[in-house]
Amino acid sequence: RRNAENTRQAVTLVTDVHAQVNESQAALGDMISSMSAIKEFEHVWTRENATTRRVLHAIPAAKSEFRPVEDIKNARELSFIFASSQLMMAAALDGSWKWPPEFPKAPATLAEVQAAYDKSTDVVKKALKGVKESRLNETVMFFVAPKTPGEVPVGGFCWMLLLDTIHHRGQLSTYLRLMGADVPSIYGPSKSEPW
Repeated sequence: RRNAENTRQAVTLVTDVHAQVNESQAALGDMISSMSAIKEFEHVWTRENATTRRVLHAIPAAKSEFRPVEDIKNARELSFIFASSQLMMAAALDGSWKWPPEFPKAPATLAEVQAAYDKSTDVVKKALKGVKESRLNETVMFFVAPKTPGEVPVGGFCWMLLLDTIHHRGQLSTYLRLMGADVPSIYGPSKSEPW
């Protein structure tokens, strides 16, 4: 009887927790679906930006030149993609986009890369505050295939840049593990930050 009662209590608990999770997910879905496209992007970008910053700041200064194999970017150079992408995003949003884009060389130190990321974050925040919904449907020139430029909607371009940042953040997180550094929690627990 005791085992049956414990099982019944466990099933009830799991059912209650599952229902609460479903309610939370539904509420989040309702919140996002009622947002404008700009607010939805800003909501996701804000969360991902903070996560990217944590990964960027997990690089030990003494290991900033680490690269897992020759002929690829080192950790400092790879990290500068984050700031560059954000500056491109802001330029597309505020209408200052120029073609072809400039791809500046990474600063000489990790501290400069980190400062550039924080500065580019402020620039994106300012651009998001001033952008009109209609701007997302306007276009900018960017690559649509290898060595092939084409017109890209600003909204899609911003999402592509954010997803590209997430991709490169994943690369950087593998660098962190290989250099023996702590890997922050990104979408769930990590060895360094268990939940």
